[in-house]
Amino acid sequence: MMTYYILIGGIALISWMVSNRLKSKFKKYSKVHLRNGMSGAEIAQKMLDDHGIRDVKVISTPGMLTDHYNPKNKTVNLSEGVYNQRNASAAAVAAHECGHAVQHAQAYEWLTMRSKLVPIVSVTSGMSTWVVFGGIMLMAATGVAGGLGFYIAVAGLVMMGFATLFSFITLPVEYDASKRALVWLKQKNMVTQEEYSGAEDALKWAARTYLVAALGALASLLYWAVQVFGGRD
Repeated sequence: MMTYYILIGGIALISWMVSNRLKSKFKKYSKVHLRNGMSGAEIAQKMLDDHGIRDVKVISTPGMLTDHYNPKNKTVNLSEGVYNQRNASAAAVAAHECGHAVQHAQAYEWLTMRSKLVPIVSVTSGMSTWVVFGGIMLMAATGVAGGLGFYIAVAGLVMMGFATLFSFITLPVEYDASKRALVWLKQKNMVTQEEYSGAEDALKWAARTYLVAALGALASLLYWAVQVFGGRD
């Protein structure tokens, strides 16, 4: 178990470092005010309009970096700092979230796949580690490598596998949304070169948080797989 704690601790440390870097980037580019004077909400609405999307609402949501697109009720939810602000960070986030709305409207295959996994992952992700651990403990208690404990542990690995798959499917979804956002910002001359550079850098660091999460999920899955299948030797 010590190896697992070290692994989780290392992943948590990297995640914390990337998250802090992301926050510092957004703070930095929040000082780069947009020449066009548009707020994040106005940027979002224009991007939706330019893509012919009329059934998605742009709304404000509490918190910092809580921005997201909700495909169920078709809303682009922008945090208070993004919704009202008129800077490069707000433009980047607003356009990125609208990128997801464009994906949804165009039935982007990776977003469709991720949406199908949401109900499964929402049920299994929270209990998967405990199921695997419980199976391993049962294997140890009974001394039977291929008995009920093993199959319980494998079931837990399958649950964990869905969460890991979800994390990796999220990567192209997030990278593509950022790409759509940056292309639109540039093509429509929504930002100056300085503003564009800030938006691009901020979105790169945002994407890295998802990359760290995916690698962390994979590392955890591989660790528990070794414990389960190694216990049969």
